Amino acid sequence: MDKITDFINNQYKPLQVKDFIADATHLFLDVPYSHFPILEQDVFLGSISKEDADIFLSTDSINDHKYNLNRFFVRNDMNWFDVLEEFSKNHTNLLPVLDDKNNYLGFYELDDVLHFFNETTFVKEDGSTIVVEKETADFSFSQICQIVESNDAKILGVFISNNSATKTEITLKISQSNFNEIIQTFRRYNYTILSEHQEDAYLADLKDRSDYLNKYLNI
Repeated sequence: MDKITDFINNQYKPLQVKDFIADATHLFLDVPYSHFPILEQDVFLGSISKEDADIFLSTDSINDHKYNLNRFFVRNDMNWFDVLEEFSKNHTNLLPVLDDKNNYLGFYELDDVLHFFNETTFVKEDGSTIVVEKETADFSFSQICQIVESNDAKILGVFISNNSATKTEITLKISQSNFNEIIQTFRRYNYTILSEHQEDAYLADLKDRSDYLNKYLNI
């Protein structure tokens, strides 16, 4: 599998702060980016947004608006999940990449990082996804792993998909083995199953009982 740094892109040179807003506007007509990096010689200053480029006077220099630049970036040693989080936090489809000495190395495109995500075990390997929820103070990853592995299955990926002061939602992908037993074990440990599964014998039994009750009441 490729490393995420293999996706650092230098297809387009960053704009310089001495360039004009018109240069940014013309660039955004040619590329589908929401932002684009701005340098002062070799020093990264931030990124201009397409929205701002459309508002500012085309005859202005970028330097006239350098305090409006967006200063988000990622480091080249950040893992792909943190990079994906930065895309979401900053509502962008382009992230400048700097090294530990703040040298500009290029940028990541959102589509490339999503492609990288699609090649991870979490997405690529065959398995089933379960979404469970438990009191925030009571859940632990070690317990989740123990529940899955005690049923002769393996965890292919797990992450917290929602979190509050009282409840934590966990999404996990597991190898397809003893799936119904895993679901029932989570329930015995007081996890709520948020996802729906055809293999869930408990819900199937509830449906059968409900159908029987409705049939009885309609007699």
